[in-house]
Amino acid sequence: MIREDLHEGKVKPMAQLTARQEERTWPGVAYARRLGRFKRFVPLFLMMLPGLVYLLINNYLPMFGLIIAFKDVNFAKGIMASDWVGFKNFEYLFKTRDAYVITRNTILYNGAFIVINLVVAVAVAILLNEIRSKLLSRFYQSVILLPHLISMVIVSYLVFSFLSIETGFLNKSLLPALGIGEISWYTEAKYWPAILTLVNIWKHAGFYCVVYLAAIVGIDPEYYEAAKLDGASRWQQIRAITLPLITPVITMMTLLAIGRIFYSDFGLFYQVPMNAGALNETTNVIDTYVYRSLMQLGDIGMSSAAGLYQSVVGFILVLVSNYIVRKINKENALF
Repeated sequence: MIREDLHEGKVKPMAQLTARQEERTWPGVAYARRLGRFKRFVPLFLMMLPGLVYLLINNYLPMFGLIIAFKDVNFAKGIMASDWVGFKNFEYLFKTRDAYVITRNTILYNGAFIVINLVVAVAVAILLNEIRSKLLSRFYQSVILLPHLISMVIVSYLVFSFLSIETGFLNKSLLPALGIGEISWYTEAKYWPAILTLVNIWKHAGFYCVVYLAAIVGIDPEYYEAAKLDGASRWQQIRAITLPLITPVITMMTLLAIGRIFYSDFGLFYQVPMNAGALNETTNVIDTYVYRSLMQLGDIGMSSAAGLYQSVVGFILVLVSNYIVRKINKENALF
């Protein structure tokens, strides 16, 4: 009977009973075992330590500086002794006549970047996955990723080489060939929404493409083989297998991008247009506006208030977006 119960798991083996009795009888045995398990993971903890220290110094210690957003900083008194001004530093973002323009530009540009980069990156990733030659595939991946690694200062001069009135490729070569007169690109604001969008896609879509390509490569080939046996076309395979299986990655990348929708690529909006005042109506966003204001006023309290405002709004947007995704499909949510 005991053997049958032991076989069915109703009675625990004598070795387990003896070990637990020893732990209850000798607390030092349990401590020694826990210490032994801890020692096994000491190398992993040591490997994790530099990353934790960097995270603490780079991401958490600067959060104490948020008090600057609520103070009238006087360097003679020091940050802690400076006078509290409440939400006064936030007023200039909302009371200025340019508040609507910079908020509109920031949201519309980033919204367009999120959608267009997603479509382009997924499409290019699917095309790259069709290349069977490993050498060509790696070559194209490197070429597509390269712009993401180039400094925005260099990008601004590359754009200038195309758009310059005196020596630009468009004005001196392409437009005359099409019978179109020269265009003063850096004084015509109407062209810059399209220019900035194209530059952003060229620079950043390659990074997202590599991320989505990694997700596509990880799909089990048996899904495609089964679809081929059922007579599915290539487009049907993409629609029924590829896109659904990389949806969690797409959702994660999109949610992270939404969290930064109130942040702008400063180099894209400041350096690429060469800080041309005639373009401010279409190139001025929150980050560039704050920078220009600080260059004139030198008030770091206002800068800190703008950063806090952007962070709080971004955090709320991530929570709301994740809540919506969680309602639609819990598995695709970040948390």
